[in-house]
Amino acid sequence: MQFICDAPGQKTWFRIETEAEAARESELMRHAVEKHFQQAHEEASQSYRPAPGPIFEQDIGRGAHIQRTMPLFLTLRDGEGNALATAMLPQAGQQGTSVTPIVVGPANSDPYPAHGDAIEALGRHFGRTLDRARCYPYRRG
Repeated sequence: MQFICDAPGQKTWFRIETEAEAARESELMRHAVEKHFQQAHEEASQSYRPAPGPIFEQDIGRGAHIQRTMPLFLTLRDGEGNALATAMLPQAGQQGTSVTPIVVGPANSDPYPAHGDAIEALGRHFGRTLDRARCYPYRRG
């Protein structure tokens, strides 16, 4: 995982970078982030077009392309390393894409009451508003 930013209350946002990390997040949080990570990774991998050159060099840029292309998958952790919330955000400059920002808690619960300040800090870090009405997909009423 890659450090992204600190948040109030001794919490920290990290980027989920591998399928193993996404699988662990799914297990800890009891939701399907692993499935969404795998789909996004596959789509980004399929969109890679190598530069012309020797065949053995054509995959050199694939990893960087995937990191630049797929949505950001993030996890909020407390000072003990416990998973508190998971977010999926479009890459910078990808507003207006089919990726809608999503933030959920354990078992797809609403993370905003307990972690709204940390979600706001993540939004500030990326220069966007992560309001509950848009980012929490399971709101009631």
